[in-house]
Amino acid sequence: MQPNRILLVRKLDPPQSWNPRVKNYLCATGFYHVSRIGMIRGSYPLLAVLVERWRPKTHTFVLSVGEVTVTLEDVAHIFGLPIDGEPVSGWTDSSSDFVQSQSMAIFEREPVLSRNSKSYIKFGWVRCIRDEEPLDTEESIRRYVRCQIFCMLGSTLFTDKSTAYAHAMYLPLLRNFEQIHTYSWGTACLAHLYRALYCASRYDTKEMDDPLNLLFVWTWERMPCISPVSRHILSPAEIPVAMRWSHSDRSTTWLEKTVVTFRHDIDYMQEVNIYGSNES
Repeated sequence: MQPNRILLVRKLDPPQSWNPRVKNYLCATGFYHVSRIGMIRGSYPLLAVLVERWRPKTHTFVLSVGEVTVTLEDVAHIFGLPIDGEPVSGWTDSSSDFVQSQSMAIFEREPVLSRNSKSYIKFGWVRCIRDEEPLDTEESIRRYVRCQIFCMLGSTLFTDKSTAYAHAMYLPLLRNFEQIHTYSWGTACLAHLYRALYCASRYDTKEMDDPLNLLFVWTWERMPCISPVSRHILSPAEIPVAMRWSHSDRSTTWLEKTVVTFRHDIDYMQEVNIYGSNES
């Protein structure tokens, strides 16, 4: 048994509201559903218990009832992201010329970069551009949506240790607006989660970055015995499933749970909790 380790995680930015006038454009890119998810509050002790049960070689959580894992189908239901299509990949160039040219193509402005790494673009700067868009032309609306997606990629789907910046490597994937929906964003999100769990499972790791909303909602849907509230009092499950956990109340008893109590709950839960339906 591992010591009671509490992982530090980056401070997640609160979800950003967006102008309903761009709904159809968000739908066209495949990012409408995930854009609807509100604030989801997790538990660091629960996170620690999940990580200590993660096995990197099999990409599964080893529990008393068997081995389970987050799947592509889970990502599609929880976030509503596309899981078919082209891989989210490409040539990564951290040069100043690359970042400048990509920023001009996407935002039509020279970027405000991180002092520590010139390949990271400041979220606040991107959000200012988005909020200043008049949305009176096709290009203005598309630029707004690109800003929205870029911030979501860096702050929700592919988080890292940075709290105020996102990597410029995502920009080339947003240049052709008609192709944004053709990428398998859900597959990339799941791969990022697997990688984060692999890194966090190492005994000397003190911090973790990953799509925590995905991990927590998956856990509560698959293991209702450790969820903060009963699924039966939540709204019916619909895509994105994560929406019904947004701003959900949590009892004082649940908030006071520790690594030890979550270990006990998981060790003694019934098999039906894992393999039951997602529906309430």
